[in-house]
Amino acid sequence: MSIVRRRRVRGGVDYWPGFVDALATLVLVIVFLLTVFVVAQFFLSQQVSDKDTVLTRLNRQIAELTDLLALERANTRTLQDRIGLLGATLQAAEAERNRLAGLVGSEQSASAASGARIGALTRDLDSERKLSAEALSQVEALNQQLLALRRQLAALEQALEAAEAKDRDSQVRLADLGQRLNVALAQKVQELARYRSDFFGRLRQILGNRPDIRIVGDRFVFESELFFDPGRAELTAAGRAELEKLVPALLALEREIPPDIAWVLRVDGHTDRRPLSGFGQFKSNWELSAARAIAVVQALAEKGVPPNRLLAAGFGEFQPLELGSGEEAYRRNRRIELKLTER
Repeated sequence: MSIVRRRRVRGGVDYWPGFVDALATLVLVIVFLLTVFVVAQFFLSQQVSDKDTVLTRLNRQIAELTDLLALERANTRTLQDRIGLLGATLQAAEAERNRLAGLVGSEQSASAASGARIGALTRDLDSERKLSAEALSQVEALNQQLLALRRQLAALEQALEAAEAKDRDSQVRLADLGQRLNVALAQKVQELARYRSDFFGRLRQILGNRPDIRIVGDRFVFESELFFDPGRAELTAAGRAELEKLVPALLALEREIPPDIAWVLRVDGHTDRRPLSGFGQFKSNWELSAARAIAVVQALAEKGVPPNRLLAAGFGEFQPLELGSGEEAYRRNRRIELKLTER
């Protein structure tokens, strides 16, 4: 393989600083929008997290109050059972006292013993009455505590309902924000698809119906021989002439697509699967395909296409259109593809 000819540097006005400024401005706008979205999502997530923490704390307090209420109810039942027992004991003591008082009149001989017994029973009765009064006061205090607990529980339920309402509102706002973002992204994709269709329509008019240029899906496919000699990555004169036909359509597309839509024209280089025997410049088909894609991108940039709208990619023999091993399959697989895509 002969030594590669050095490409001549053409003189002219340097547009590169302007292109860099435009690209930097576009990147700053995108970063700003992404920052606003991330910050909004962060604050909404923080609010939801705070509400979950409050809900957890309220649920824990409700559980503690419920346990305390159950304990107080058990104590209340115990005291009520004790009051009933004391009442029964009081009734029995009064009956015994009445019985003893009747016996005093009929049994004068046992009056001293009966009087002592009556005194003892009276003291027991007074003691039981005191216990009963204390039990009643404890029951009243427990009722007051129960009422206070019910008020606290009602306040906690109201706070819980308010927190749940705020949480639902935050979730609705977050879902609405995500939905609006998805709609905006879908609109941008649809706009880019429309511009892609217009661009391909113009290319069809410019290139016409040629057997060495095909449309495969959303890509224009050019046979490599249209631009390059075998095993070489330097554009031929005919190849440069073909690329010059595409420049007006690309420049018109640059003017028509709104600045907020990020797009690039991706140039893909492909080769057949045969090794580069006899060509010493490139070590593999991968290097050859990448060098050809870069050569096309550089040629378009020299003709005035903004470099930030161009992207070069080399695929070597790993993305074939034809799986056969004949010369026709090799010819179809050696190709340059143009694809308008999102950046």
